[in-house]
Amino acid sequence: MGTTPNGAHQLKPGLKQRHLTMLSLGGVIGAGLFVGSSAIINQAGPLAFVTYGITGLIVLLVMRMLGEMAAAKPCSGSFTDYARMAWGEWAGFSTGWLYWYFWVIVVGFEAVVGGQMINKWIPSLPVWAIAAALMVIMTAVNLLSVGAFGEAEYWFASIKVVAIVAFIAVAALFVFGLWPGASVDFSNLTDHGGLLPNGLATLFIGVVVVIFSMTGVEVVTIAAAESAEPAKSIRKAVNSVVFRILAFFVISTFLIAVIVPWDSVVPGESPFVAALDRIGIPGTADLLNLVILVAVLSVLNSGLYTSSRLLFVMGGRGDAPAWMTSTNKRGVPVKGILSCTVIGYGCVVLAAIFPDTVFLFLINASGAVFLFVYFMICISELRLRRRWEKENPGSLEFRMWLYPGLPILVTVAIVAVLVSMGFREANRIELMQGIAVWVVLTIVYFIKKKTRASTQVAPATDDSGPDVSGVATESINS
Repeated sequence: MGTTPNGAHQLKPGLKQRHLTMLSLGGVIGAGLFVGSSAIINQAGPLAFVTYGITGLIVLLVMRMLGEMAAAKPCSGSFTDYARMAWGEWAGFSTGWLYWYFWVIVVGFEAVVGGQMINKWIPSLPVWAIAAALMVIMTAVNLLSVGAFGEAEYWFASIKVVAIVAFIAVAALFVFGLWPGASVDFSNLTDHGGLLPNGLATLFIGVVVVIFSMTGVEVVTIAAAESAEPAKSIRKAVNSVVFRILAFFVISTFLIAVIVPWDSVVPGESPFVAALDRIGIPGTADLLNLVILVAVLSVLNSGLYTSSRLLFVMGGRGDAPAWMTSTNKRGVPVKGILSCTVIGYGCVVLAAIFPDTVFLFLINASGAVFLFVYFMICISELRLRRRWEKENPGSLEFRMWLYPGLPILVTVAIVAVLVSMGFREANRIELMQGIAVWVVLTIVYFIKKKTRASTQVAPATDDSGPDVSGVATESINS
């Protein structure tokens, strides 16, 4: 596969608006909702949907801040570029590699989870072989073109959205007595210890867990740079998607709490299956497992795309090897994608050899990393908004609400979640390992900076990054 000549490294706009909308939806509707919600319901009780509402609001506001910056200055590096613009090279370097680390670990993890699920249906195939095969298939999709990636993600996400909408429709009919044999009964909200059986604090403690199940919506601001009208695409995606995510998480969790007694929900087992069994729909377990497998493939697809585009941008900044910016004739960063799959295959091997040690360490270390990225988004917006209002107020067409008060409040909330992780034994290891990863990246940055200085090679400082639009002038219909 040939690559473009040096100096002409470009991504091509091949994503349509429908791809971007489904891409951001696809990143958040996954096993964290279908299965992970069981732990939240079991911990918080009938008002678990409030925990999802609080967390969804935080994510909404962070996305609004990111959307403001991305609409003003769209670029493939998204928040990594904004961190660099606001706080300098160290911020851009560490944020980029933190986010890359998060996604390549997720790629390996999702491949293994997919392998485990298919292994239950076909026990004769080993998990590692299935996981490797899934990696190969999703790599092939990403190597075809950004349009192929977008189309695959569109259909993956569509299946998940249809599944959630169908569940909400059926569950609502049951709850309001419109389903055959059903009657209106909200007693499960109060009959098993009341609305707050484990205390008010559990509503907020659950935010630590729930916020990780909503990760991925920010991918749209990276992908938008490969669309025909980045600023317009970002505004539409942020406005339309986040509210739908809030609705999916909050409404579905509320309906489950009404249908199934909260104390009968077993952590690790899907409460969606329990609710559908209570309604009386047969075969729900196999059907939901199929939907969860689609969710796994969706996240695997998104992870390969996101991590490879980050390498492309960081290569242009000098934060990664320059050859990461090479693209083929279709504008696909082939070497970047293949580099990310190497890490993914490595994770598959580690999961097979050390399922309870090394691989678990990697997963735990990625937990707090995402909150660090959210924190950097918040403090970058706080600084850049003030700067851009002085330099070019016309560029701020998509503004964060109630600046600076609300952005400061969101930043404090993110810090509070991180601090709470330090006080919770179950999450303390994630926080400590996440901090350790950030410290290692900081050390690497300063070693790299010192090496640069000694060899008299100046670092790249162009805020615009690799060209994502230069020769790509094809008309793309949304």
